[in-house]
Amino acid sequence: MSLAVVYSRAQLGLDAPQVTVEVHLSGGLPRLSIVGLPEIAVREAKDRVRSALLNSRFSFPARRITINLAPADLPKEGGRFDLPIALGILAASGQIPTEALADYEFLGELALTGMLRPVRGVLSAALQAQTAGRSLMVPTENAAEGALVKEARILGADHLLAICAHFGTGPEISVFEAPPTPPHPAAELDMADIQGQYRARRALEIAAAGAHNLLMSGSPGTGKTMLASRLPGILPPMTESESLESAAILSVSSEGFTPRHWGRRPFRGPHHTASAVALVGGSSQPRPGEISLAHHGVLFLDELPEFERRVLEALRQPLESGSISISRAARQMTFPANFQLIAAMNPCPCGHLGDQLKSCRCSPDTISRYRSRISGPLLDRIDLHVEVPRLKHLPITSSHAQEDSVTIRARVITARNRQLQRSGKPNQLLESRELTQNCRLGASERSLLEQAATRLALSPRACHRVLKVARTIADLAGTRQLGEDHLGEALGYRGWTAN
Repeated sequence: MSLAVVYSRAQLGLDAPQVTVEVHLSGGLPRLSIVGLPEIAVREAKDRVRSALLNSRFSFPARRITINLAPADLPKEGGRFDLPIALGILAASGQIPTEALADYEFLGELALTGMLRPVRGVLSAALQAQTAGRSLMVPTENAAEGALVKEARILGADHLLAICAHFGTGPEISVFEAPPTPPHPAAELDMADIQGQYRARRALEIAAAGAHNLLMSGSPGTGKTMLASRLPGILPPMTESESLESAAILSVSSEGFTPRHWGRRPFRGPHHTASAVALVGGSSQPRPGEISLAHHGVLFLDELPEFERRVLEALRQPLESGSISISRAARQMTFPANFQLIAAMNPCPCGHLGDQLKSCRCSPDTISRYRSRISGPLLDRIDLHVEVPRLKHLPITSSHAQEDSVTIRARVITARNRQLQRSGKPNQLLESRELTQNCRLGASERSLLEQAATRLALSPRACHRVLKVARTIADLAGTRQLGEDHLGEALGYRGWTAN
C-alpha cells in the first residue's frame, strides 16, 4: 500500500487539535516534501526521520514521498510530528502493518539514532485522545504526564524499534500505569518562621481564606517577601480539576511539567524588569505568561512601583475576568489566569518613610510620584492593603512561639468550605447579586460603610471588595451575619491607600 494515515496532535495554546498525517509514495525522482503549513522545525523532520529510519535498520523508500499534515490551515510547529511521519513512511512502504494504527495517536521527537525525545503539551493531547477514544503513544519521559488524565490509555516507548515491534511480531508495549496521586505536599516554608507582624499574618490568613489580593507596604527587611512566600503553604489543597488545569498550562510552557508539581499551588515571582509579554503572555505563537502560570496559585510582585506602568495596567483585565485574551494578526488565544495577586512595595523610594530607626530622605513630591506609579484602578482591585512595620526587637531574640502553617491552614480550609457550600466559589469571586444575598447589612453596619466610603473616598468597586473581605472575616469567625467588627476590620485594610 502506497498510502498511510497516522493521527497526531498539534499544540495551539492549551488546545491540542487533531492532525492527520497522510503519507503517499509515488513514482518519480526520490524526494520528500512536507505540506500543510509546517514551520521550520517540522520541515527539518525529513532529515531526522531519514537518519532515524536508516539507523534503526529500516529501508528508506527511494521514491517520491509526499507528507500532508491536515488540516492545512492549522500551524504545525516543533518536533512532535517526527514519530507519526516516520510511522507513516514505514506503513506506506509496507514495513509495518497499517490496520492497528487507526486506534492510536502518536507524539514524539526522533533522535538520529531512533531514540524518542520528550515534547511539550502531552497533557492536553492526552485529554483530547481520551475524548476521541484512541490510545496515545508518547516518549517514555512523557508517559507519567499523560497518565494524569484518568481513563486515558498512555503507552510510553524509548525507541522507534519498540513501537514498530508493538505493531509487528515483537513484544507489545503495555499501558502505562500511573502511580497513585501523592497527597497534598507539606509546606516547605512555615509561618512559624515569622516572628511578630501579627497584623500582616492576619491579613495573609484572610487573603488565603477568601482568595483575596493583598498589597504589603513596609521598609526593606521587614518580612514582606517571607510572608508572601509562605502563602501557598496555608492555601486549601487543589482539587483534581484545578491540578489538571495548572498542569496543562505548565505542560505547554517552555518550562514543561513534571509529576512532582502535581497538586502544588503555583508561586510565581517575576522580577520587576519583566516585560508585558513575559507577564501576560504573547509572542508570534502565543505562549502563557506569568499570570497564566500562576493559575490557581499566587503571583508575587515585589517592588510593585518599579514595574513599568503598562505592565501593571495589563493586570487589570485578568484580575477581573480570571483570563487573558492574546490577539495577534493571525489568531487569538485565551489563557486562564485566575491567580491571587500578592504585591509588596516600599513606602517611599528610600524605603524609610515612617521608620522608627532611620529617617526618610524623600521629599513629598518624590513620594507622591513614587506612589502614583501604581494607578488608582489597579489599587482598587486589591482587596487588602496592610503595612508591615519594622520590629522593635530583633526576631532572633523573641521567645514567643508562632502558629505554624498547618494550624492556620486548618482554619483557612474550614472558612473556604463555608464559602463553597454557600455560593460554590471563594468570596473574592462573588458577583454583585451574590454580595446582596450573602452580605446582608443591618442599619448600623450600613451606616458604618457609608460613612467610611465618604471619608475614604471609596469607589463602588472598593466598597464591594470591603464587603467580600468582611464576609471572609465572618467565615473565619464561623458567623453567618456580618457585624460591625467584621466590617470595621475589613475597612482597616483599605485606609492607607484608599482611593
